[in-house]
Amino acid sequence: MARTADPPLLSLHAVSKRYGAVQALTDVQLEVNAGEVVALMGDNGAGKSTLVKLIAGVEPADGGVVEWQGREVRLTRPHEAQALGIATVYQDLALCDALDAVANIFLGRELRRGLGLDELEMERRTHELMDILSVHIPDLRVPVSTLSAGQRQSLAICRALLGEPDLVLLDEPTAALGIRQTGQFLDLIEQLRDRGLGVLLVSHNLSDVKAVADWVAVLRHGRNNGFYDVNMTSQEQIVSSVIGTTENAVTMRAAEAAEWEEAGL
Repeated sequence: MARTADPPLLSLHAVSKRYGAVQALTDVQLEVNAGEVVALMGDNGAGKSTLVKLIAGVEPADGGVVEWQGREVRLTRPHEAQALGIATVYQDLALCDALDAVANIFLGRELRRGLGLDELEMERRTHELMDILSVHIPDLRVPVSTLSAGQRQSLAICRALLGEPDLVLLDEPTAALGIRQTGQFLDLIEQLRDRGLGVLLVSHNLSDVKAVADWVAVLRHGRNNGFYDVNMTSQEQIVSSVIGTTENAVTMRAAEAAEWEEAGL
């Protein structure tokens, strides 16, 4: 799949992050364009969650450049990322189980009418969002604790779309879903792409990635370890990049020496 000539929605250049003596990310490069799904893969501890936090504004990068639509930005707080048009759906979904679907979607962004809440308008907009994504929840006024895992995941996506974002970050969205629910959720991701949004999909599931992603970016030990066109790359090559089977004793010793040097040891 050819990439457009327009500036990417999001572009990271040599982004790094350290926690004490641990170098979580080193010189990471990444691009996400409008209307495409980029999957972020890597083994446990590869730096995927750290990278998502940097993009979402939860934590600032220590070094490197973050560009949004070709303009350099600094993300230090979640509301800064949201103001740009970046929405994040975390693995735990961050839903309030005791509240209904409408209250969860508008939590912190409630619409008011006079001295009270405009419940009718919020419910209308909730139906509108769900219709856009073909999401079906029979009763919007029951506590979300009664909903299925797939319905809860879809609800979290609808909440992310309330702010009309340009880029959606999805952190392991199918981890708790069954086969049928996963298929429905992958359809949702394709709808986001078809609507012109950029999607960064964090996943361990190569089948999901091959089903919906256009590109795969692989992290290993906090560094880039490959960027692949899904349609032109075999599963074996992606798996090799994720688990590092292309490494040998020489490359591993060189990487270790670089890490020691960075730590000043």
